[in-house]
Amino acid sequence: MSDWREKRLRQVLPTVSRETVERLFGFEDLFRKWSKAINLASPTTLDELWERHIIDSAQLYTLIPPAKKWLDLGSGGGFPGVVLAILLKETSDGQIDLVESNGKKAAFLRTALGQFSAPGNVHAARIDAIWTKIAQPNVVTARALASLSDLFTLTEPWLTHGATALFQKGRDYRRELDETRDDWSFDLVQHKSVVDVESVVLQISNLRRNRIAS
Repeated sequence: MSDWREKRLRQVLPTVSRETVERLFGFEDLFRKWSKAINLASPTTLDELWERHIIDSAQLYTLIPPAKKWLDLGSGGGFPGVVLAILLKETSDGQIDLVESNGKKAAFLRTALGQFSAPGNVHAARIDAIWTKIAQPNVVTARALASLSDLFTLTEPWLTHGATALFQKGRDYRRELDETRDDWSFDLVQHKSVVDVESVVLQISNLRRNRIAS
């Protein structure tokens, strides 16, 4: 019998398999176990872990359905990277690279991917150190990592060569968008978050630097 977590997940991903649901349940348990030893997420959010982190991550999977090659930056405790990896297991050729410079968090990410046989690789390095080491992705994700301007600088090697970004932002996203206008041009689609009415997922494509006037 399904519980409320599965019902909530199916509101976002109606066709998700029972096997994937069970893997996400297992990931939640693993996350809680490791969180007792290392700081994987804000302790104040652990009571709402399924909604605030797992559902918030899972919503990205629905936004660009054909995407097979994903890249998650600053993966932290696995949101959205591990959640997306578990969802990608339902496809035959889906793959995600997770970048996390913190060694302990990177170890957790490797453990999670291995335990659930999820199709992902973990890179324990700074983002700018792996620009040439990761194949061109279809989608780049980042959650609570940096300002939008800084994200554009960090992801420029991929976004200017055809990748689409899905950046999760809170209530200040309009200010962050305004701060990028002088330096960058891009196509934008705003998706309302399914978790927080004041948050959005910014879908960015065709990123390019503006020419500096002489």
